[in-house]
Amino acid sequence: MARWEPGARERLVVAAVDLFTEQGYDATTVAQIAERAGVTKSTFFRYFPDKRDLLVAGQETLRQLLAEGIAEAPEDASPLDAVAAGLTRASTAMGSMNRELGPRLKAAVAASTELQQRDALKSVSLAAAMATALLARGVPDAVAALAGELGVLAFKRGYAEWSESDRDGADELAPYALAALDELRAATASLG
Repeated sequence: MARWEPGARERLVVAAVDLFTEQGYDATTVAQIAERAGVTKSTFFRYFPDKRDLLVAGQETLRQLLAEGIAEAPEDASPLDAVAAGLTRASTAMGSMNRELGPRLKAAVAASTELQQRDALKSVSLAAAMATALLARGVPDAVAALAGELGVLAFKRGYAEWSESDRDGADELAPYALAALDELRAATASLG
């Protein structure tokens, strides 16, 4: 097996998503994922403690980028404008691999209760990161929590639309996430 080839982590994620989609999460083993990725089981465990963690690959980077974007937003930015800065910053980490995996990952998550739970925990974690960054800017707790939740919802909606859109375009994720945030901002005004 080609353990020395670069990109083992990415190959493991792609292999796992493909296998989860083809045969289901429960029927997929770590050995199968490693074999499909062209690495050994020990290489798998160097990157991931178990197969559940493949779903949240890159989550810490995403959390950090969201928080950095919020922290670096202009001082006079509203909470949602700061979230928009976080979404823009986090979108820079999303490339063509993320875009292509989106629909397959969505299908794999939809077919597995365990992956749905893991995805929900990921959302909570991202919302908490944004809320914490907003709190550091002096935003009141309830507003920070709500803005963080809206940020996660905007990211997920934007990502879904981006990953399912025409792949021939060279467009980035950020416009999709920001458009989703604008829709949510408008929707909150109608809540009364």
